[in-house]
Amino acid sequence: MHAQLLREVEEEVTNLLGDLIRINTTNPPGNEIKAAEYLAENLTKEGFKCELLESAPGRGSVITRLKGNGEKPSLLLLSHLDVVAANPKEWTEDPFGGLVKDGFVWGRGALDMKSLTAIEVMVMKLLKRNNVKLKGDVVFAATADEEKGGEAGAGWLVRNHPEKVYADYVINEGGGLAIPVNGKNIYTIQTAEKGILWFKVKAKGRPGHGSVPGAADNAILRMNKVIEKLGNYRSKIMLVDTVKQFLSEMARENRNANQALTRLLQNPESGDQILDMLAQKDTAMAEEIRAKIRMTITPTIIHGGVKENIIPSECETVFDCRVLPGQNPSDALDEIKGLLKDIEPEKLGFEVIQANEPSESPTSTPFYELIVNVLREFEPNCSVAPTLLTGGTDSRFFRKMGSVCYGFHPMRADLPYSEISKMTHGIDERISIANLVFGTSVLYSIVERFMT
Repeated sequence: MHAQLLREVEEEVTNLLGDLIRINTTNPPGNEIKAAEYLAENLTKEGFKCELLESAPGRGSVITRLKGNGEKPSLLLLSHLDVVAANPKEWTEDPFGGLVKDGFVWGRGALDMKSLTAIEVMVMKLLKRNNVKLKGDVVFAATADEEKGGEAGAGWLVRNHPEKVYADYVINEGGGLAIPVNGKNIYTIQTAEKGILWFKVKAKGRPGHGSVPGAADNAILRMNKVIEKLGNYRSKIMLVDTVKQFLSEMARENRNANQALTRLLQNPESGDQILDMLAQKDTAMAEEIRAKIRMTITPTIIHGGVKENIIPSECETVFDCRVLPGQNPSDALDEIKGLLKDIEPEKLGFEVIQANEPSESPTSTPFYELIVNVLREFEPNCSVAPTLLTGGTDSRFFRKMGSVCYGFHPMRADLPYSEISKMTHGIDERISIANLVFGTSVLYSIVERFMT
């Protein structure tokens, strides 16, 4: 079968996405069961046997599978049903209206990630309708809670029902959007993601009257030193495999950045100077790369003080630290404590809010190779690169189980690339119907070919 766009699915996949957007699954509270039930009903009509599983009342996930004969590895099509909050006052259209306008479906989740859910549902239906003889199981799971860390969704399923969701390969969110460079597209496949260390530092002091600063010990001033130290810290640069491959591909295709990226690959230790120069031409690209080559620490919440004229004895700050594959959160915390050893450590307390390991999957697999080949059939001139996500997805739960996970939601940048990037978790989120058809066509082609 040659690559072709499945125009006949256009109306169905558009309606599916519109319906999913109209089911408000803002997390918190999530209430994903409504969307899970809608999908179960939709799939049951076509003869699928679906299971609804709740980690807590309302926190529902839906699972179904097409059985293969066991000759080939299994594949999980994974997505999450929850979305982040949206303020209707900031939007041009109702974020939960699922409106179709000017060839786009509008609404919260249009990109992250109800569109991929709709595409994966279509792929399951097409496999069944076309009576494809599968040599491995294809599992579909749309889960709760990803936007708050996934513990009540994919994490819960992996812990409590691993046999229902485990697969050798997983397709999930986190990659697939084409980066247009010099008139051609570079499609990304997410093969790695950073780990999380969210922690709180509490600075202690001694209270006193605001009019006599020297007689007290101001916790805010101590915290100021902590923030200064951690906020300006640049940890050691490390190029993990995924990032090396990503930079090589970008250097090959991007004339403007070729020199900078080649130098970065050759002398990672001069990374900051090289990226500072690149930032003069392309700030967004330089900063995105900077976050992919080292551990980062960012202060995100601060609390201190009780009254205008009281010097506070306590101040606390929350930091968002992200670690690379090959690093781990507990070593990162030791490194952070070491940085603060000159700031009277006995007056500092640390609390870990959340810690998740980083994860990485290899690109040297037949499945990765097939994704590349299918993309090139749809677009002979395109290029493909693995990418590291600086944020996190549910893939980490499955990588921990031994699955090879690829973040891959195939999409062309039919709006400016920077605009699409801003819409995820942003305002006026939308996806073109052309991309729903393209995504379904590419993914169906990959799954059908890999599993037969």
